[in-house]
Amino acid sequence: MLNFIIRRFVFIAILLVLVSIVSFITIQLPPGDWLSAYVTALKVQGAQINEEIIEGLKIQYGLELPPVQQYFRWVTGLLQGDFGFSFSYSRPVADLLAERLPATIGISVLTIIVTYAIAIPIGIYSATHQYSPLDYTFSFLGFIGLSMPSFLLALILMFVGYKYFGLSIGGLNSPEFIGEPMSWAKFSDMLAHLPIPILIISLSGTAGLIRVLRGTLLDEIRKPYVDTARAKGLKERVLLYRYPVRIAINPLISTIGWLLPSVFSGQVIVSIVLNLPTVGPLLYEALRGQDTYLAGSIVMILSFFTVIGTLLSDILLAIVDPRIRIEE
Repeated sequence: MLNFIIRRFVFIAILLVLVSIVSFITIQLPPGDWLSAYVTALKVQGAQINEEIIEGLKIQYGLELPPVQQYFRWVTGLLQGDFGFSFSYSRPVADLLAERLPATIGISVLTIIVTYAIAIPIGIYSATHQYSPLDYTFSFLGFIGLSMPSFLLALILMFVGYKYFGLSIGGLNSPEFIGEPMSWAKFSDMLAHLPIPILIISLSGTAGLIRVLRGTLLDEIRKPYVDTARAKGLKERVLLYRYPVRIAINPLISTIGWLLPSVFSGQVIVSIVLNLPTVGPLLYEALRGQDTYLAGSIVMILSFFTVIGTLLSDILLAIVDPRIRIEE
């Protein structure tokens, strides 16, 4: 196991280097840069731009350097814990991420808990009660959850809540608490706003996991070893959770690889629609504005969480399923 983990960390280091190169090149591909777009916007507004000021900004942000030197400057900063400077916000990237991380992690962790807490019991019930009325009901709702985009559900709930109930669903706080220091009243108001985004974000994930668990568990409970265990007199509930469920849950464990980056970013479009202060909209704005260091840093963190999540998935699969031997 230790040798496996060491080898994987070596591969992770190589992969992250390649990801950093590809990410930096991709962000640089659109014509121009952040400063060019900024100057163009000022000229459209009729502002007079001094060329000396432009040259000073280029030197200040390092935009006069060749792309290769900009890349090594950025990567060197990453290795030292410096994520760079955001052009759009005129602030260090680390400060921007620190502001968004608490809400991002809180919403995402609660969403993951709700997703699994709903999906696993329903998936097991649907497989053990195949073609029952509740199985048909869950299947119908699952197909709706898979087919309906989360941002569309967010728009519908926002419209219904505001038009018929006078509720402000967007954001994590009511308008009167925005900009106010944290207090018990503001915290309680935030807790009251959390269920809607958690429900919306978890809907598609829950529906997908239910279908996966139902299908894999149906395959397992029809195998000969289940009939053998039943013939030996093992109680049905004990048999179910000791053997078929342990095997059928493997696909759910393997999804940890993409759960960790989702904890960091959240769903970008849903966060934008609901006006949630998460990292996702920050990445979207950074890509739109060619904010190189902000976008690149977020992409690198997401990549790191993805490869670490994949490693955790492999280790947990080996622990849960004794048939898996990762050393081989």
